[in-house]
Amino acid sequence: MGLMWGAGSPSTELTSERLREGLYEALGRLGERRRVAAIPPDITRLHSRAGELTRYLREYYGERLTDILPALGTHVAMTPEEIREMYGDLDPGLFRVHDWRRDPVTLGEAPGEYVKDLSGGLLDYAYPVQVNRLLVEGGFDLIVSIGQVVPHEVSGMANYSKNLLVGTGGADAINRSHFLGAVYGIERILGRAENPVRKLLDYGVENFLRNLPILWVLTVIGRNEAGRLVVRGLFIGEDRECFERAAELSLRVNVELLEPPPAKVVAYLDPAEYKSTWLGNKAVYRTRMAIADGGELVVLAPGVNRFGEDEEIDRLIRKYGYVGTERVLAAVEKNADLEANLSAAAHLIHGSSEGRFRITYCPGGLTREEIEGVNFAYGDLAAMMKRYDPARLAEGFNRVDGEEIFFISNPATGLWAARERFESAG
Repeated sequence: MGLMWGAGSPSTELTSERLREGLYEALGRLGERRRVAAIPPDITRLHSRAGELTRYLREYYGERLTDILPALGTHVAMTPEEIREMYGDLDPGLFRVHDWRRDPVTLGEAPGEYVKDLSGGLLDYAYPVQVNRLLVEGGFDLIVSIGQVVPHEVSGMANYSKNLLVGTGGADAINRSHFLGAVYGIERILGRAENPVRKLLDYGVENFLRNLPILWVLTVIGRNEAGRLVVRGLFIGEDRECFERAAELSLRVNVELLEPPPAKVVAYLDPAEYKSTWLGNKAVYRTRMAIADGGELVVLAPGVNRFGEDEEIDRLIRKYGYVGTERVLAAVEKNADLEANLSAAAHLIHGSSEGRFRITYCPGGLTREEIEGVNFAYGDLAAMMKRYDPARLAEGFNRVDGEEIFFISNPATGLWAARERFESAG
């Protein structure tokens, strides 16, 4: 049926009632369903409104919604407190945990020649199309993939095929898709709905997920004139059209082009969402195209107390550090542990400034030695929070004791770039 329900514009503010009405109308067009699964994001997309939409899904289907599998990818499982914060009073017994190292099944693969073509000859490995086995073996007659479309460092725009093939994918699939994006270049991907990684993920959906009864429910979130996050769009459908509509709107809503590029950017990481640099480096990804050469990014990270989301990834980040593309690629060639964890290698590339600007991390739970050991500069959190108080700063340009800074309260909500740099990268 293609696009089943859609509404949105840069000035739209969809209310909760409108979200419910849109979802219910789309579900009504599907006809009767007996066993339903929901695949929403985790706490790192707290503001996506996916928690609310999942509650409406439960209201509509009742006990026929039997399983909720947050699309964790490589992230740690949600705590009971995080589930309550994001999903409210939904029964915790409905929630399943995706284990990216053990749970996925392989449905097929994109051949190495296809990956070679996508990468411009840089890579030639096959790409396994993987999802959590629950989606294949659970007996569902409806799988509802819920999430937010927003600029993303790996897939250009988040969600759609990424939500299943990365969010419920396995180690090989995540490693190889992420590494493709890293070698292709983050600046060439960020904010672009069409890119090699997206083509690879869509290949998996089109060739191997057609037999799964998937409904895509996609939001676009932006800030209104009062600075409050609101729903700018909701698009629901059974094919790629809903993603295309959402991505087009996200480009208009979530990408802020700056002239001239700021010399200093200050980004705040909400401790409820960001506890590792693996997640917190969205502050780097989403601002790296904005910061002037020789400038500085200050990351206020009160909740960050580790580097990786699991022990092995944490160890690799500590061992190799955020040292730039050339050194990371050389380390991949020489070291089996990094070669076996290409998503970690991709993360190290993405999290580096490539020496173009300074990254000062101000963590709540990591020492100076730990931060400097991964090639970041260290900032004292208390002193920096006093100087750059998030409660007193407005989104965008501010002047603090005569110093001009650009403040971002949540880097996950958009992409900031110097106009010339963004346009030339495309």
